[in-house]
Amino acid sequence: MLVIVLENAPPRLRGRLAVWLVEVRAGVYVGDLSKRVREMIWTQVTEGIEEGNAVMVWSTNTESGFDFLTLGKNRRMPVELDGLKLVSFHPPEPENGASQAGGNAL
Repeated sequence: MLVIVLENAPPRLRGRLAVWLVEVRAGVYVGDLSKRVREMIWTQVTEGIEEGNAVMVWSTNTESGFDFLTLGKNRRMPVELDGLKLVSFHPPEPENGASQAGGNAL
């Protein structure tokens, strides 16, 4: 099983993925392909993602039964802990003019 999720991807990349995978929701592609084809598709995603971001998840023989790759800027980033790949959340970016310091405001 292979799942690719795209956010803010250009339409030509979405169309290219639809050649090999089924788009079950906007930006969510599913299929069952060989390792060679999966790697070729990830190369296509890497070359065409531009300002967007992507994650690719596939079945494999790890402890969790799957592995994944990410690409582009996203609050969720992969972290490996004792051989398990987990997801870490970065804090949201402050809005313009907002301060992260907890100083005394008057």
